[in-house]
Amino acid sequence: MGARIQSTGNAAKLQRWGYIFIFPFILIYVIFHLYPLLYTFVLAFMENIGGVRPEFEFRGLANFSRLIGERQFWLALGNTFIIWGINFVPQLGLALLLSIWLSDARLNLKLKGPFRAIIYMPNLLAAAAVAMLFRTLFGQDGPAQAPVNQFLLSFVPVEERGVGMAIDFFRSVWLSRGITAFIQFWMWYGHTVILLMAGITSISTTYFEAARIDGANSWQTTWRITLPLLRPIMLFILVTSMIGGMQMFEIPFLLTDMRGGPDFSIRTGMVFMYNVGFQAHDHTFAAAISVGIFVITFILAVIIFFLMRDRSDVSRRRDLGKVRRV
Repeated sequence: MGARIQSTGNAAKLQRWGYIFIFPFILIYVIFHLYPLLYTFVLAFMENIGGVRPEFEFRGLANFSRLIGERQFWLALGNTFIIWGINFVPQLGLALLLSIWLSDARLNLKLKGPFRAIIYMPNLLAAAAVAMLFRTLFGQDGPAQAPVNQFLLSFVPVEERGVGMAIDFFRSVWLSRGITAFIQFWMWYGHTVILLMAGITSISTTYFEAARIDGANSWQTTWRITLPLLRPIMLFILVTSMIGGMQMFEIPFLLTDMRGGPDFSIRTGMVFMYNVGFQAHDHTFAAAISVGIFVITFILAVIIFFLMRDRSDVSRRRDLGKVRRV
């Protein structure tokens, strides 16, 4: 009996110390995450009525009604999906090829660890620093001084070079979008490779051994075993990539004129929100934009989940429910 009381007292002390250790995290989360989140939702239903100090008045759904009719908002969302699509499709394709190649036991490749570290390294860089690097490379301050243009012109004979031969990358809509999408692709494809490799290594080796005994080649094993069993991790990658794409901000913001030029072609939803809230100082409408992006992202994530979920699991659960009812 005494031993049981002592163990109960030790458990209570451990719980008390656990609360003490997690308190700093909870405090930081409440101050820097939960409070701004709730304040943004509240602010979206308000309107700034001016004054020396900001004063807000409740206006209901007025900001959301304005948001639905705001053409620039929908154009910014369209830019977001265009850039994300140009980035995600090749990112997933290359990541699949690399992950399958690196995980193939038949190849028995050496130096897998260092290669994984190298391809993951761009993900560790600050997005702002990468944006400024590419801004310099492609010549935001003038195409003639751009290192990329100087490299391209080195293939042209000196006597044939002209003033107008330098490409002004950031005056072209699709070149600007392509550069932005490439940066996103370059920074995140390594992360996708690591996730897919984790999914492949979690597949039981008995499937691959049975396929090898049956005479299946690498292509058949990949198509019939690897890809179907990677469905859950690919669903996770698709949803998280879409969420990250909707939050795209630093690269399109810093790459050109901080307004998504040229012609607002790389102005994403988050850049538009910043332009409204911190440059036009319309904080309540910017809050409504944030809430609108959150709602659209949530709806799209739910749609993707239901479209890509495993139908066999759904039918299996339905059949199990029928059996239980019987």
